[in-house]
This record gives sequence, C-alpha cells and structure tokens, in this order.
Amino acid sequence: MLLDFNSLVSKYDMNITGIIHIGAHHGDEYDVYKEYDSIKHMLFFEPDKDSFKRLNSKTQDDDRAILVNSALGPFSCKMEMYKETANKGQSNSLLEPHLHKTQYPKIVFDSTYEVKVHPLDKYEPSKVFNMINIDVQGFELEVFRGAKNTLNNIQYVMTEVNRAELYKNCCMVEELDEFLCKYGFERKETTWEGDTWGDALYIKNETL
Repeated sequence: MLLDFNSLVSKYDMNITGIIHIGAHHGDEYDVYKEYDSIKHMLFFEPDKDSFKRLNSKTQDDDRAILVNSALGPFSCKMEMYKETANKGQSNSLLEPHLHKTQYPKIVFDSTYEVKVHPLDKYEPSKVFNMINIDVQGFELEVFRGAKNTLNNIQYVMTEVNRAELYKNCCMVEELDEFLCKYGFERKETTWEGDTWGDALYIKNETL
C-alpha cells in the first residue's frame, strides 16, 4: 500500500468491521489489519499458488482469516496469468504487460499459467465486510463489475489506480471514479508515488 492505512483510519474515523483483500500476495497488509480489534473478519483472495502458500502460512493460526486461491473478475472463467519472479510475484497480472516493461525493465515476465476466475458476488460475502482493498495490476474495474451486489455493503475501497497503460487495456482512474460513483463512492485520497500508478481511497457518501 502506498497510502498509510493507519493514518487514513484515524483521519476519516473509519470503522472497519471486515475487510476483503483482493490480490493479497504474501499477506503483508495482514500484519496491519490484525492490530485492529474492530476487524473481526478478513477475506483474502490470491490466485498465485506460490504466494498463496506463504499467505496461508502467515494467517493459518488466525480464525478471523478466510483464504481463497482464486482470481476475481466479471464472470466465471479461466484466464492466463502473466507471472514474474524478479518482483516476487507482486507484478503478476491477468493483463499483458505494456509500459510496465519499459518502466520496470528489470521485472521480466517469465511465463504464463492458467488460473480460475470467479466474480466476488459468487462468494456472497457477509454484510460484516465493509471494506475492499484491491491490487490486481489494472484489472480492478473488471473485479468490481463482478462485485455489484457486494459493493452495496461496502463503505470503503482502497485500490491501485492507473493513469497510463502499464498493462494492456488496464482501467484508468477516471473509469474507476465513474463506476464507483454509481454506488455512492467518492475518491478522497490519491497518491501517485509510482508516477504512472498509485493508490486511492474511496469512501461511500451515506447521504446519497
């Protein structure tokens, strides 16, 4: 996360009861979440088997954490995942790398492999989950398209955003603004520390 989670919780008085983390990788954020007594439920999605094993090892003794070894998208299918090892799999993507190859030439995508993809709504997350944290390398909008029911119960969204095509046909920040606005979300914070990419926090306006 480029945005500081603890600072945002304090600034916006966020009452997080359950968090859905999509693209959990090795579970670095888990170390932050577990310090909050209010977060009683954690649902992690990670499609890469190697990363999933490390995630499982980190969270296996915590009965608050549920792990799913799957990618998310607008519908159920199988897709090719572009895999790299130089960045420990943090840049793995369902989208073909584009500007990423010139912006980060040391990160070489070594192979592709097939992963299963399902819409988030298929899992029918309980209403106790009121935050989504998502980092799926430009595939965020497609994930949200498969989460229309879930979004009705979500109050906070933290997401990676793009303003250039790091991956082919990746969504731009303006597209996320437009889509999430339909569910009452407003972008409150944005950082572009990655230059062409960054992080954003959206909060639902409950008065709408």
